[in-house]
Amino acid sequence: MRGLDFLFYMGDVFAPVSFALLLFGTVFGLILGATPGLSPTMTVALMIPFTFRLEPQQGLILLGAAYTSTVAGGAVSAILLKIPGAPANIATTLDGHAMAKNGEGARALQLSFLASAVGGVFGVMLLIFLTPVLAGWALAFGPSELFWLAILGVTVIGTLDSSSVVKGLLSGCIGLWLATIGFDDIMGAQRFIFHDAVAGGINVIPALIGLFAIPQVIAMFARGRTDPGAEVIAVRRHPIGSALRELLGRKAPLAIGTAIGSVIGLIPGVGGQIAGLVAYDQSKKFSRESSKFGTGHPEGIIAAESANNAMVGPSLVPLLTLSIPGSPTAAVLLGGLLIHGIFPGPQLFTNYPQVVWPFINSMLVGQVLMCMFGLLIAGLAAKVAKVPHGVMAAVVLGLAVFGSYSVQHSMGDVYVMATLGIGMYFLERFGFSAAPLVLGLILGPIAEANFIQGSMIANATVGVWNYFFTGWMNWVLIAIVAGSVGYSAWMEVRSRRYTSKEEMLA
Repeated sequence: MRGLDFLFYMGDVFAPVSFALLLFGTVFGLILGATPGLSPTMTVALMIPFTFRLEPQQGLILLGAAYTSTVAGGAVSAILLKIPGAPANIATTLDGHAMAKNGEGARALQLSFLASAVGGVFGVMLLIFLTPVLAGWALAFGPSELFWLAILGVTVIGTLDSSSVVKGLLSGCIGLWLATIGFDDIMGAQRFIFHDAVAGGINVIPALIGLFAIPQVIAMFARGRTDPGAEVIAVRRHPIGSALRELLGRKAPLAIGTAIGSVIGLIPGVGGQIAGLVAYDQSKKFSRESSKFGTGHPEGIIAAESANNAMVGPSLVPLLTLSIPGSPTAAVLLGGLLIHGIFPGPQLFTNYPQVVWPFINSMLVGQVLMCMFGLLIAGLAAKVAKVPHGVMAAVVLGLAVFGSYSVQHSMGDVYVMATLGIGMYFLERFGFSAAPLVLGLILGPIAEANFIQGSMIANATVGVWNYFFTGWMNWVLIAIVAGSVGYSAWMEVRSRRYTSKEEMLA
């Protein structure tokens, strides 16, 4: 595979039918991405039937465009409604919604789409030039490393968006417990199945909708019939050129988000939600204005959105070269490939260059189109915030029910969504956060599966202790886990001491 082969097939993207599909997939993905509960995985899955009568490269162009734009489109509802359109947009809510409440919704949306485009283009360029090298590096992550990476995700996120490190970690632990509900994958034993609705475990999409949407709905209904003009989020117009200059002036969070998203996207099974949250956390740690994070700081949006789009390209590296999906959406794309009789693997670029290169090129062009259409939507989507609270609550509740039911066409998922949402409403009143809880639910199966698999390997070889606690990759991950918790605890103690001194001086 030669590095510049992609240029030879660039013209195929601009063929009339292919380009029309690229435009349709981009706009369709942005709309569905902005709809709470409709994740990139669901969007791509919904579009696969439309590819049956298309040529293989045309079908993949449609799916790739939808994947790319849905990830970015989720920032719209995350910023305006504090409801992530997808798990990858969880970190965007932390500062994005605060900016919208301060009347800077258009600015936040512009920064999110511009940062998404920069991260996305970089990620696809990595896919083009470094596929063989990165695929080999991804294979180095065995069960022990994937286990510690999952623990790292929970501990890092447990320190975000929470007034207390302990409460944040407890939220993550609650999420890990929720992930154990269902049947044990190894023994087949029932665990915590107290209702038929959770017999198959808790699906992430209804959980995500419930934990983020329902507390907002309850809060909006609780306000009663108040004057909507007095409480509506004020959204002022903001020039795009100013947002672009601001993005270029904040190179550190953009670089951190792009780098972290590219690396995490490469690791199979991790996903954009981890990329965005880890990038947010690291940008906060390295920022000179870390105290502003969570209050409406643009750097939080830039880091999160550049990361969750930078992971899109690298997440396809193990899929295209090793037949290993790097994300849930990549697994759906694998199904799209197999439907057309194309089997990913080391020989894919040799046997099907006329399919794979136009597909990759379309993702590169799609990043630019996503940014253009996204900036247009940024001005129009701001009108969502002007809807009265009662109407908005009813609409969000309807979308929540629809999104939860459509996952598996099960009312059980709706019950799970409502139960988790009501529970989260009361937990938030005691200072707990939804973000670490959701990530614990997402990472729980990854941590458990890799721990069990690693234990089986360890018992047959070097023993559990040596398997999980030796090797430089394990050491690095364990050190980051300990360092992250320790640093966050130290910062919390320092902040409390500073607040106490201010109160004494006052």
